[in-house]
Amino acid sequence: MIMSQYEKAWQAVRARIAVAAAAAHRDPESIALVVVSKTFPAQAVRAVYALGQRAFGENYVQEAMRKRDELKDLAGLEWRLIGPLQSNKARLAAHTFGVVETIDRLSIAEKLSKECAAMPRTLDVLVQVNASGEGTKSGVPPAEAPLLAQAIARLPGLRVRGIMGIPEPIAEVAKQRAHFRVLRECDTLSMGMSADLEAAILEGATEVRVGTAIFGSREASG
Repeated sequence: MIMSQYEKAWQAVRARIAVAAAAAHRDPESIALVVVSKTFPAQAVRAVYALGQRAFGENYVQEAMRKRDELKDLAGLEWRLIGPLQSNKARLAAHTFGVVETIDRLSIAEKLSKECAAMPRTLDVLVQVNASGEGTKSGVPPAEAPLLAQAIARLPGLRVRGIMGIPEPIAEVAKQRAHFRVLRECDTLSMGMSADLEAAILEGATEVRVGTAIFGSREASG
């Protein structure tokens, strides 16, 4: 049987997760794969969905809305926001995503809470943490994450599931692991991408976000 365009790559990522989980003495089923589909067309999502993938990550609210509408025939498809959320997009995000992973300030959480409470619905959210302290990255410092999470947990319509982190791109596994280590004490740990998922799993990641290793080089967004 001829493999689909993305099947071999998707299977290779699943194999990497399994090997890393074994090295960490963990069950590979405890590690969720979110396929990052930002800038790729709905047809690409449909192809990977056919392999058994259900969770997809998007950076832009309106792009995700278009894809959701095109793929509304697919049961169990889950959209996750993994890019920054602007205040004026909170209402659309509350109606579009199953999980918002990039909450880095209380004001955004309050807007989402207001929208979710009015629907009503409960939205899972993650606090975004800037593990490496880079000025170009969004997220709160690790020391501030617990206080933000506690404040969000008191808001109606939101359920804090854990944290999301995007460390700086570095090649040394030891340094990768050091950055991930500061993010460990949570229920859901969304950390690790195409280049560093093994280090993230060794440090306890329960979710990895992989796009390039499955879809190839990113297309320019329109």
